[in-house]
Order: sequence, then structure tokens, then C-alpha cells
Amino acid sequence: MNRIFAAALAAALFSIPFASRAADTAPREPYGIALEGFAYPYAVHLLPLVNDSEQLSMAYMDVSPARPNGRTVVLLHGRNFPSSYWGPVIKMLSEAGYRVVVPDQIGFGKSSKPDGELHFDTLARNTIALLDHLKIDKTDIVAHSLGGMLGVRIARAYPDRIAHLVLTAPIGLEDYRLYVPPTPTEKMIETEDKLTAEGYRKQLQTNYAIKLPPEAITPFVDARFNIKGSPDYPRWLRAFVSSGQMIYREPVAHEIPLITLPTLFVMGADDHNAPGRPNAPEALRAKMGQNAELAKAFAAKMPNARAEVIPDTGHLVFLEAPEKYRELVLGFLGQ
Repeated sequence: MNRIFAAALAAALFSIPFASRAADTAPREPYGIALEGFAYPYAVHLLPLVNDSEQLSMAYMDVSPARPNGRTVVLLHGRNFPSSYWGPVIKMLSEAGYRVVVPDQIGFGKSSKPDGELHFDTLARNTIALLDHLKIDKTDIVAHSLGGMLGVRIARAYPDRIAHLVLTAPIGLEDYRLYVPPTPTEKMIETEDKLTAEGYRKQLQTNYAIKLPPEAITPFVDARFNIKGSPDYPRWLRAFVSSGQMIYREPVAHEIPLITLPTLFVMGADDHNAPGRPNAPEALRAKMGQNAELAKAFAAKMPNARAEVIPDTGHLVFLEAPEKYRELVLGFLGQ
């Protein structure tokens, strides 16, 4: 029943206005590198920022509930996903009374693609700047994938601004430098540029163990590949590769046990995503990506944390098991 519900949800999710279709077959006018032409489920606003002397714009959605409970949740997206994929979670939280703020981090989605390198500390400062702009003193954070690494940095650097932390299928539960040799940026750019839309679809399905129908994955492929016709595509590509280097060079695994605020890990049992694993020595690859076990081990070391593992679920746990995710997250935030 849970799989049937997830399939129905996915069909509904990707029929609403922010869905785009047929990335692999139908030619279309390319998106801009700020995803111009790719619709989001709610109105998008822009916050001017300066990072390393560069003028940039941070895109975000700010969704007010019909019956406010006086609390706010910030959603932090993953590396390969525009923040539009949070649509069902925005609806879930809004219906429960939460104001929901959903930024695209600099370098991602509808936000600017910078000339400079990406750093978690800079993204954390940008997120706090957004909260200051919106006059939000304290918030809960619900993060996914790469957003989990950022959530850890924010929780460590600004603990007084965060009430609860939900880490949904986070990456960064291990220090990938212990397994994977460093890769030159230009080599990464070459590899990413050669990737085809069909190859990317297979990569998502394999690396993330996604339990969704193929049509539900198409918008992610669209968002990645319909920008290739843009004249600014090389700028996007360099920013995307910079985010991969950020994951590798700026581990947070050593900081996770130091988090003292209430923390919930929500893990997919089948999610063994481990960035860089193909570049690791073969003898080490099998040791990487034991994410559910790593989350449980971290939670046991932390003063106020627990880990929940959802069976038969991959990396997109909030889309694959929406009812269980709702139960866990709303129950945790309500404590």
C-alpha cells in the first residue's frame, strides 16, 4: 500500500505546474542556468547577497500557512535536485501550521551561479542572512542529502537559531577523503559534461535506489539537461562541480556527534549513496555508503538524537514513503 501511495503521489506531484516532461526525447527551448522556464510550485523571491565580493541573488520560496502555529521550517535541498521537489513536504508542513522557507542555495536551482568556489560556511551564512531578512529569529531545519551537510554546519555555527534538526537521507556521514583520492576540477568538469540525459537517469536510479516511477524522475533530468543549450552552461557546470569538491573537501562527519540540539535522522534502508565511490579503490568501495548504520551510530553518540530507518526506501525518502515521513517529521517537530 505504501508503494501504491507513493506512486500515486508521484503522479500527482509531477502533474502540477512545476513538472516538466520528456527530457530524454522532446526537443525544447533550453532553460536558463537559473532554471528560467522551469516552474516551481510556489512564488519565487530573490534576496541580493554578496559572496567574496561578487553580487549574487538567492532564490527562495516563503509559504505562509492558513492557520499559523507560530513556527517556521527551513528546507535545505540536495545537490542534484531543485528545491521544487520539496513541494509535497511544503504542503505537509503548511497544513500543519508551519511557515515554510525554501531557499535554493547559491550555485543551485534558481539562484546565481558564482564565479568563486562554494563553501558550506558561506552557504550557512547566506541561509542565516535570509532568516534575518525575513525577521525569523529561530527555525526548525529539515534537510536532505547535501542539505544535510549544510544543516550540520548551520546547527554547529548558529545553534541558537535552530530548534530542531531533521536530517533526511543526508550525505556526509563519512569522510569521503578516507576512501577517494582527490580529483582535479577540470577532470570532474570533463566527466560531467560527457554525461547524457539517459546516463544521468540511470545514475539517479542506481546511486539513489529511487523507488519512484520513471515519469517522476523526469523533472530532475529536465532540470539537469535542459540547461545544456544555454550559452551560460559552462558557468553552471563549473558551479556544479564546485559543489562536488565542497562535499569532498569540507567533511562534516567529525562535527555531527557534537550537535546537542534535538536531531532526527530519517534514512532509507536501501540508500547507499556515497559521492565519489566509483573513484575509490575497489577494495574500499564496499565499505562506503552504509548510511543507515552510520546514522544509527551517530545518534547513539549524540545527547538528543535518534535515527529512524524506513524499509524498502531509497534516497528520496520523503517522496517514496510520504505517510511514514509525515508521521516521523511532524511527531518530532511537535515534541
